[in-house]
Amino acid sequence: MRSASWSSLAPVARGGRSARLDPRTRSADKLVKSVCPYCAVGCGQNVYVKDENVVQIEGDPDSPVSRGRLCPKGSASPQLTTGKARQYQVLYRRPHGTEWEPLDLETAMDMIADRVISARRKGWEWDVDGIRTRRTLGLATLCGATLNTKRTT
Repeated sequence: MRSASWSSLAPVARGGRSARLDPRTRSADKLVKSVCPYCAVGCGQNVYVKDENVVQIEGDPDSPVSRGRLCPKGSASPQLTTGKARQYQVLYRRPHGTEWEPLDLETAMDMIADRVISARRKGWEWDVDGIRTRRTLGLATLCGATLNTKRTT
């Protein structure tokens, strides 16, 4: 080892098992460009998909924001799609309730729509001081760099 250069040690560090492994990205059917959902930075991600399942997520080297790098949270984002803790059903906790209960998606969407319509009706303003506004103050929106991950390139 004293006489060898560090670059020549790769064959020593690579064992038989690791030599037979293929990267998960090699077997992917397609690559989908996306944006990391964790913060407002908007780091680019390459999402590798096989049989409509996410097999790997890596930093996008073409991203001018992150240049292929991801923080620890971004690197762990495959857990959002494939992690054991991921929920695959809607959970609802009633007002003043202490327990979550499962709901079917159609019921949950109807509840959301009803509440949006109700809030809009209660907070609707046609005009303020004679100025036509046609707005509602009963709704708020949350906006951020990563809430809409559709790329327009």
